[in-house]
Amino acid sequence: MTEFKSLPLHPLPASARCFEPSQELPAKVKSSSPAILVMTDLRQQVAVTIEPNVSIAWALGRMKSVGVRLLFVTNSDKELLGLITSTDIQGEKPLQLHKALNLRHEEIMVRDIMTTRDQLEVLLMEDVLRARVGDIVATLRGVGRHHALVLDIEPRSGRSAVRGIFSASQISKQLDELIEPTEVASTFAQVEVALNS
Repeated sequence: MTEFKSLPLHPLPASARCFEPSQELPAKVKSSSPAILVMTDLRQQVAVTIEPNVSIAWALGRMKSVGVRLLFVTNSDKELLGLITSTDIQGEKPLQLHKALNLRHEEIMVRDIMTTRDQLEVLLMEDVLRARVGDIVATLRGVGRHHALVLDIEPRSGRSAVRGIFSASQISKQLDELIEPTEVASTFAQVEVALNS
């Protein structure tokens, strides 16, 4: 044990905090750069979650406090039930609920307007690894979405899990180019709602 020496100990400062995981994405990319360079990797960045039975006002406050525009909606077993975005909260869905059910804004819950798991579509990690940034931009624009989830197999459990997120706003910053997906109605019901509005 003579080859080792004790390290000096110091008092913990009163303002000390714990490190939080962060992913350093490259400041600038090109359309031809590998797509992985613009993906938020949930192995390095903690997924921000919320329960379905909280108000949308609280959910929006959580988004603002952590600097995200999307929250994963999970149950107590951490199973993914769906997601909710700032666009959902600040868009038409709450207004429609207010009119239809006479609910006040603070009475509307995340579960009332979230996009449920059965409505979600994902990209596969194996495809993302072969894709370029321009491919992701084309995908987001083609489906009219601001976010795309990436599915992979979790090594420990062998189960499917969301591994990453592509965000149009994040890609816009990295490309230094505005990426504004056009809203595209993907079901007949959405087309009908759009026509009757």
